[in-house]
Formats: sequence, structure tokens, C-alpha cells
Amino acid sequence: MKITFKAIAGLAVLSSTMLLNSCTSDADSSGVEYMPDMYRSAAIEPYVDYGEIRGRENAELKMKISALVPPHGTIPFYGTDSNEVLLMLPYHRLPNIAFKTTHGLTNVDFTTDDTYALAAADQNPMKLTPENAEAIFASGKELYKANCVHCHGEKGDGNGQMMINGTYTGVPAYSDKSALSDGQLFYSIYYGKGAMGSQSSIINKKEIWTLVHYIRKFQNPDYGKDGVVAPVVASADSTGSK
Repeated sequence: MKITFKAIAGLAVLSSTMLLNSCTSDADSSGVEYMPDMYRSAAIEPYVDYGEIRGRENAELKMKISALVPPHGTIPFYGTDSNEVLLMLPYHRLPNIAFKTTHGLTNVDFTTDDTYALAAADQNPMKLTPENAEAIFASGKELYKANCVHCHGEKGDGNGQMMINGTYTGVPAYSDKSALSDGQLFYSIYYGKGAMGSQSSIINKKEIWTLVHYIRKFQNPDYGKDGVVAPVVASADSTGSK
């Protein structure tokens, strides 16, 4: 009887200690996690460097690719802003079947339609206004420096370092592509065009549309001044390659 009483008393003390230790002043906290593996996913996540986590280094994983591509057909979550969600939904135009060979596209659906020509009707959903123009161009500049300048050059003239080094040839000046519609510029960046490969794996739709606005500045210095979208003078065939 005494043994049973001691066991019950010990269990009560242990339970009380665990209960008190799980308390926190943070109203949003769920308390101490005693069995995190029961409700914390151990699944591998994309864009996580599993070679070094919380200061612990795993040399074996250091040399393995961790930027995994999400499963085909999945749709990312972007919050509750309906405009933002619509902007970030999967691109509604599929690449032509030829892109499977010419640009090595994988993990996408294809079509036999000339979707590049159809993209001529697409307009930039990110409307330029006096309130957002400065922010959009600033963001576009950073994106351009990080993803485009090495080929297209600081002035958008096609004289980037990769051209100067002789790594690539034939990168056009944006001024020669002013007849391309916003939709065709987007399509060219998203799926690739000519010698340029698809950029959709490294920049998202919002970033590409931001770049489209920034590219227009190379074609027309007055583009977006005072919040006005100045017309771009056509100087090339709208079906020309980028």
C-alpha cells in the first residue's frame, strides 16, 4: 500500500512539474514540446541547406543539391491578398512542345499551340501608378542586377560580362525588342527564348512582371515618369526572338 501511494505521489509531482514547465507568458505559444516528432513534419523541404542546420555541419550533405523542385502541379500559398494570390497562381500559358527539345523544359505540361504568339495579348497585371512606380523600379533594378546584368549588361544593350568574356554571343539590346508586348517579354523570361533558358525556377511571376516594367525603362527613358506609362516605339518584329 505504501509503495502504491509513493508511486502515485511521485507521478503527481512529475505531472505537476511537467505542467508548470510547459507554461509560458507568450499567449501564442503552445508550450514546451515534449514529443515534437509527433506533430512536426520531418519531411525534406525545398531551398533548405541540410548540410548545415543550427550550427551542425554534415559534410556528406554539403555536396548534395538541396534546392528541390516542388512536385508538379502544386500551388504555393501566398496569403490572403486576393490580388497577390491571383498574381502568383501558375502561369496560364503552357510552353509549346518544341521547348521540350530546344530548352530542355521538364516537369511541365506542353501544348502544340503557338502560345508565344498568344502571349502578345497579355498585359502586365502589376499596374504602374504614381504611388508604386518608384518601388517597382527599385525592385526591378535589384532583380535585374541579380539575374540579368551578366548577359544583358548594365544598360540593357546586350553587352554583359558573359558577352565580353565570349561565353555567349548574340544577346540582343532591349532597344531592338521594343515591339514585344509585355506578355511576350514575360513569356521569354518565364520559358526562355532563343539562346536564353527558362528563368521560372529562380524568379517567380511577380518578380518577372516587375522585370518587365524595368526593361521598359531601357527601351524608353520616359517610361513610368510621373506614374504615366509612356508608349514604347516599335522598332522590331513582335515575333522576333529575345
